[in-house]
Amino acid sequence: MNCWEFKNCGREQGGSKAVELGVCPAYPDHGKHCARIAGTLCGGQVQGSFAMKVANCMKCDFYQTPHYDKTYKG
Repeated sequence: MNCWEFKNCGREQGGSKAVELGVCPAYPDHGKHCARIAGTLCGGQVQGSFAMKVANCMKCDFYQTPHYDKTYKG
């Protein structure tokens, strides 16, 4: 499962919020390690770099599931 499916954010290509907020930079190849991608959405706000958002991401319900790939090295 990818983050946009789990979070139902609507920022995937063709999603309900894609026109309003733009297609998420994690779509389509980074949905299992989105914390590492700048520009993802959290709490209705576009987030910055990994270093700026890592503390918030670690609290994320998706990040804490087995769906999130913590081993990705990119």
